[in-house]
Amino acid sequence: MEFLLDYGLFLAKVVTFVVAVIALFVGIKVLGGKSGHAKGELQITDLSEKHTDTVAQLEEHLHDEAYLKARQKAQDKEQKEKNKKEAKEAKKAAKSGELIDSRKPHLFVLDFNGSIDAKEVSSLREEVTAILSVAKEGDEVLLRLESGGGMVHGYGLASSQLDRLKNANIPLTIAVDKVAASGGYMMACVADKIVSAPFAIVGSIGVIAQIPNFHKLLKKNDIEFEQMTAGEYKRTLTMFGENTDKARDKFKHELEETHVLFKDFIREHRAELDLEKVATGEHWFGTQALELGLVDEIKTSDDLIVAATKEKSVLALHYVRKKKLSDKISGSAAKTVDSVLLKLISRGQRPIL
Repeated sequence: MEFLLDYGLFLAKVVTFVVAVIALFVGIKVLGGKSGHAKGELQITDLSEKHTDTVAQLEEHLHDEAYLKARQKAQDKEQKEKNKKEAKEAKKAAKSGELIDSRKPHLFVLDFNGSIDAKEVSSLREEVTAILSVAKEGDEVLLRLESGGGMVHGYGLASSQLDRLKNANIPLTIAVDKVAASGGYMMACVADKIVSAPFAIVGSIGVIAQIPNFHKLLKKNDIEFEQMTAGEYKRTLTMFGENTDKARDKFKHELEETHVLFKDFIREHRAELDLEKVATGEHWFGTQALELGLVDEIKTSDDLIVAATKEKSVLALHYVRKKKLSDKISGSAAKTVDSVLLKLISRGQRPIL
C-alpha cells in the first residue's frame, strides 16, 4: 500500500513537470508569435521635464524650505496669470471663429549610432516620418550622430532621410560628441549646422574596400575554384580566384568614382569647404575640424539641449522595432556574426565610406 502511495506521488510529480514544460513552450510560442506581428513603436522622452526634475532635485539640497516655498508661490502666480491671459485670448478667438494653437515650439532629438551597414536607418526613417507629420513653424531637429562610416548605399539612404527634413524647411542641427567620420560625415554635412565636441573625430572623406584572397592557399592544397559570370565586369576582384591587373585597375576605378560622388555630395551641402584639402581620407579632432570648416561650432549635444529647454519643449524620439521572444531568449549575436560574414563574402567588392 505504501509502495502504491509513493508511486502515485512520483507519477503526479512527473505529470506536473511535463505539463509545466509543455505550458512553457506553448506560452513562448504564443508570445513569440504575437511579438512577431508588432512592427515597432515610437518611444518619446520629455527631456524638458527630465531637466526640470533634475534641477528641482538638486535645488532641494541648495536652498532652505522657506526660499523654495516663496519661489514656488511666485511661480504659481506667474503661471496663473499666464493661463488667464491664454484663456482670454482663446475665448476672443473662438468668438471670431479663429483657431489658436498655443503649443510651444519643439526641439525633436534623434539618435543615430551607425553600424557598418547603417541598419539603424530603418528606425531613422520612421522617426523622420513622425516628425514631418506633426512639425510646425518654429520646430527644429537635433540629431546626435555617432558613426565611423560604412556601406555607401546604407549611409546614402540615411543622408536622404535627413534631406527629407531639409526639404520640409525644418532646421536641422547635428551634434558630434564622439565621431562622425566617412559615411558619418556624409550624414552630418546635410545639416544646417554641425557642432562638435573638442576631441570628436570628424572627416575621413575617402573610400576604402579590402578583401582577403585565398587563391595561393587553395592552390597549395590542390583545391580548384571556379567562377562563372556573364558580363565582363560582373566580378572584378575575388576572394578565391587569381586576381588580375585588369581586375585591380577596374576595381580601383570604381573606388575613384565613388570618391568623386562622395565629394560632389559634400560640395552640394557645404560649398565653402576646400575639398582638395579635406577630401584626402584624413580625419581631424573637433577643434581642428572647426578651423577647416568641417564643423560650425565647438559644443556638445548637452549644451544644445539644456539651452533649448529655456525656449522650447524638448522631446527625444526613438523608434524601437520589437523582436520576437525567441530572438530575445536566444540572443542575436550569432545572427549578427553570420550576417556580417555573409556580407563580406557576397559583397566583398562593395566600397566602404
